Amino acid sequence: MTSAGKKFREALKASSPLQIVGTINAYQALQATRVGHKAIYLSGGGIANASYGLPDLGMTMIEDVCIDVRRITSICDTPLIVDADTGWGHAFNVARTVKEFIRSGAAGLHIEDQVAAKRCGHRPNKELVSTEEMCDRIRAAVDAKNQLDPDFYIIARTDAHASEGQAAAIARAKAYVEAGADAIFAEAVHTLKEYKEFTDAMSVPVLANITEFGATPMFTTEELASVGIDMVLYPLSAFRAMNKAALNVYQELKDKGTQEAVLDTMQTRMELYDMLNYHAYEQKMDELFSKGKAK
Repeated sequence: MTSAGKKFREALKASSPLQIVGTINAYQALQATRVGHKAIYLSGGGIANASYGLPDLGMTMIEDVCIDVRRITSICDTPLIVDADTGWGHAFNVARTVKEFIRSGAAGLHIEDQVAAKRCGHRPNKELVSTEEMCDRIRAAVDAKNQLDPDFYIIARTDAHASEGQAAAIARAKAYVEAGADAIFAEAVHTLKEYKEFTDAMSVPVLANITEFGATPMFTTEELASVGIDMVLYPLSAFRAMNKAALNVYQELKDKGTQEAVLDTMQTRMELYDMLNYHAYEQKMDELFSKGKAK
């Protein structure tokens, strides 16, 4: 049986660059897969926001994340990359995080070099751990994955660009690769030239985070491919659209007492049933019940 990590590596090899789209829940994972995406993503900030109503400030823990990972991987086999924040503690905690993610069906994770009291990567005043401490996190992650699934994909995220500058961020990234990272996530980079400097300096794939309303412009996949980017992440694009649409419906109901004017923004019942393969479930239920009656 092909592991989730192996499936992700195959998808990465087949794409240039590989788009990794955020799916905040199992239903979104089905939608992304139906459209044809080959890799999906679960954001730590998204879990905090959507599942717990909290800001992205490191207040959710490993099991909070694993609950949503299991929900997605139980219904969708598109390889899932998961945001592991800072790994939730020292080396043993990081190792446990990797093993729990593998057991939950994830294909890989990214772990960052911020302190435990982390902030969103596109917010100011981020604080980083030392390069050596981050390398310890990576070494622990690699050791743990090798015990269960050597193909599980470890992405090292560096937030150093914003606080320490481009040269320091690249130096950190090189150290993280030496520690065993499969890829580098260069957070909050501003220009294609800076991405090119990263890809030229790395011996492993580099991920670009094209999140909306942040520090990085909305570069296209073609532009990013031209500077050697291998993976493009869209962590919360669909989630943001869902939120805006839902708020509009709630406001319409409050203001007008009817949803009639916003029906065209809604998915129909039959579209929902089609996505869920509802009628196949219903047919199976009828078949099973009819067999029981025949006895």
